[in-house]
Amino acid sequence: MRFGTRRDGAPCLITDDDRVVPLDGAAGFRCDALEDVIEAFPEAQAALTRLSEQSADDRRRVSDDGWTAPLPRPRRNIFCVGKNYVDHAKEFADSGFDSAAQRDETVPDHPIIFTKAPETVIGPGDAIEIPAALTRQVDYEAEIAVVIGRAGRFIAEDAAMDHVFGFTLLNDVTARDLQKRHKQWFLGKSIETFCPMGPFLVTADQVDLKTLRLRCDVNGEERQNAAARDMIFSVPQIIAVLSRSMTLRPGDVIATGTPAGVGAGLSPPAFLKDGDAVTVSASGLGALSNPVRAV
Repeated sequence: MRFGTRRDGAPCLITDDDRVVPLDGAAGFRCDALEDVIEAFPEAQAALTRLSEQSADDRRRVSDDGWTAPLPRPRRNIFCVGKNYVDHAKEFADSGFDSAAQRDETVPDHPIIFTKAPETVIGPGDAIEIPAALTRQVDYEAEIAVVIGRAGRFIAEDAAMDHVFGFTLLNDVTARDLQKRHKQWFLGKSIETFCPMGPFLVTADQVDLKTLRLRCDVNGEERQNAAARDMIFSVPQIIAVLSRSMTLRPGDVIATGTPAGVGAGLSPPAFLKDGDAVTVSASGLGALSNPVRAV
């Protein structure tokens, strides 16, 4: 199943033929936000399936509506994993921006966890705003995001996928100069508008991480292209590590890391600038496009 949130805030179910079913009660299933669907799943799955199979004559199509991020304001910080692809870990170590790395450290032995503030989240089509007085080295990072569906603590790796509701796309936009200056990642990654997400939230049964490829284009030029199976730490491993320290809750978002090809790793570096356009895409998850604007 696919879900989205319209610009007017209405959570919607999207059918296989791209018809939109607003979950506002008119179709027999009412919720105020997609977090309500996540918390009701899988008990509500049968009712949602019936909705998707009903006559679609009077339904709008996906292209008829404007969409925001599926979870416009996550209830907690977005959990993120740093340096989770070998080639990106190497390019970042060589870039001069990884001030937190230990000597001769390239590939991490354990997941590197940090967070982004919920206020960073924007939807498809929204502008990534670069505060010119604050940063001049803004980078893109295409990522696959996991959305937790069932609460749990001390989750075993072999049970981790039972706690996953679904997946979406995420761009972990980063101010590299702030990241380097402060020797930590939170400030450089938590500038408002620095977390495009969407366009839709796809349930886990519809996503095959063994075959999924993640891509990022800047102004139509391919910058990143990698297989999700090449993650250093898998989704179950990440969930197991996070849940040792805290209870994961329905609606929690986990960004699983970016592959090689970020602007900081190019020679010379190629950072985002006013007028650029960034598109993150993956088979089955759609495409997340955002313009870049200096403010």
